[in-house]
Amino acid sequence: MSLAAPRKERAAGARRGGTAPLPRRGRRDSYALFLLPGAVAFLLVIIAPFAMNTAWSFTDWQGVGDLTWSGLSNYRELFHDAQFWASFRHSLFMVLSMAIVPTVVGLVLAAALFDFVAKHYGSKVTTVLRACFYLPQVLPIAVAGIVWSWILAPDDGALNAFLRAVGLGSLQQDWLGDPDLALYSVMGVMVWVQIGFPLVVFMAGLQRVDPQLYEAAELDGAGWWRRLWHVTLPQIRPEIHVVLLWCTIAALKVFGAIYVLTKGGPGGATNVPSYFSYTTFFEQTQVGYGAAISTVLTVIILVLALVGLKAQTRAEDVEEGRAA
Repeated sequence: MSLAAPRKERAAGARRGGTAPLPRRGRRDSYALFLLPGAVAFLLVIIAPFAMNTAWSFTDWQGVGDLTWSGLSNYRELFHDAQFWASFRHSLFMVLSMAIVPTVVGLVLAAALFDFVAKHYGSKVTTVLRACFYLPQVLPIAVAGIVWSWILAPDDGALNAFLRAVGLGSLQQDWLGDPDLALYSVMGVMVWVQIGFPLVVFMAGLQRVDPQLYEAAELDGAGWWRRLWHVTLPQIRPEIHVVLLWCTIAALKVFGAIYVLTKGGPGGATNVPSYFSYTTFFEQTQVGYGAAISTVLTVIILVLALVGLKAQTRAEDVEEGRAA
């Protein structure tokens, strides 16, 4: 029985006086009703708090009592605040450790699992390894942070104990307490946390690459690295764009790991804008100034997201133009 039969029956029923199909405008209105709960939630959870935060950023307020309008004074003070700019420099290091390094390493690992492990050891081994790499993404950041605090502890930490055991005791360090090392230690932890996400996305992207492209490259004598560069990279470019944008935004707003591992210390060596805003807002009760920090951070993230999406759309248009 063909699918056209029920359609003909419904149309005939409509002509006989049955339920008539909704006009186009009516269907559009009914679809809009399904979007209403999401729109209301977005308004209450995102738009309203952001509007309140932006309004507070133009005030001098301690969190209680009357609000005092201060205009742009918080923003003028912000742009001359060395701590604010230092926190943004630390954010650039976070982008390196949470976006760039995981993307590169994740791509190589995904290609290796897809090309070598899956072919030689089967899909079960590949699945287990992929799950192991993705495990840090599932762990709550509080749990991961506490575990790494134990590992990196200066006196009885696992890392220093291991260095002593292998005769490298001279390399023992106060990994999270030394201002010269703390930021790099946090970066190492964040690479471990973040690497599973790009790996899983890239392995999904590799599933849709035409195997004939690899076969043609092999016939032309291309090795594994050349196939990765000339075949894999162009074919999974949309996934790379998504991973880079997603991870960069995550790096700019990182908070939980900093809070658990170092609380921005020692001496502000690992302070980032989100944690700087938190301490200014809640601990120093400079609500207006803390709101100004978070407003600037939000605007930067929004602009970065729009630029990234625009670049991705343009790249896809160019790719479709070439294909046409």
